[in-house]
Amino acid sequence: MESLAGKVAIVTGASKGMGQHFVRALVAAGAKVGALARASAELDRLAGEFGGEVLAIPCDVASPEAVNAAVARTVGHFGQLDIVVNNAAIFMPFSFDEGSDEIIRAHVDVNILGVAWLIRAAIPHLRRTQGQIITISSESVRLPFPMLALYAATKAAVETLSEGLRAELRADDIRVGILRSGAVAGSTGSVSWPKEDAEKFYKTIMATGHASFSGEAALPESMAEALVAVLALPRDVSVDIIELRSARAGMPEGVMTSSA
Repeated sequence: MESLAGKVAIVTGASKGMGQHFVRALVAAGAKVGALARASAELDRLAGEFGGEVLAIPCDVASPEAVNAAVARTVGHFGQLDIVVNNAAIFMPFSFDEGSDEIIRAHVDVNILGVAWLIRAAIPHLRRTQGQIITISSESVRLPFPMLALYAATKAAVETLSEGLRAELRADDIRVGILRSGAVAGSTGSVSWPKEDAEKFYKTIMATGHASFSGEAALPESMAEALVAVLALPRDVSVDIIELRSARAGMPEGVMTSSA
């Protein structure tokens, strides 16, 4: 295994959920992190928690200008860029025929274009360091969940993007991989879901069997540890895709809460 000491990473969606855990795990492994997320008290607290090891940058990944500026600021501050972790994403359950223009565009802007803007901006810096790109995907690519069909489609899109870029960037010694994640405990993505839509979603996935497929949520610390392990692999090997799902039978947190 290679050491991440002295490496510089960018993590998007860094202020909440798995993003926070990825930042903590990378810092614990010796890396410095440019933490990108929308401006919030959580992002400010993350910067305060780690001091000089973390540079908190308010950034809307849907804006190519904001992403370009954030990458330039990270490299200017730390001197290099070795690792990109595309973690930022939105997922909102909705019946597709009732999906608003706004929510459909937001999924595409954040989940696909946000990944594209960051990778594009990072490539010149990763060439110099022979760096790595890891994009966080979802188990729903393998079994798309009802009312999350567009979310699954966006994750399938970035998996295909990664596959193409893996071949394109291989000669530059840039490794490109996918971490396909199952349900993780403590996720904040569903906090903003309208109650009626959330209840309909959980009822639907119970009926279709998707809830049992997902199982009891894995610990976020375990997922973050797996990310670090992938990034620390010897330089002569690359993980094209790794799927990490709960090893425990059960139901996702939302199902249990909604049925309580």
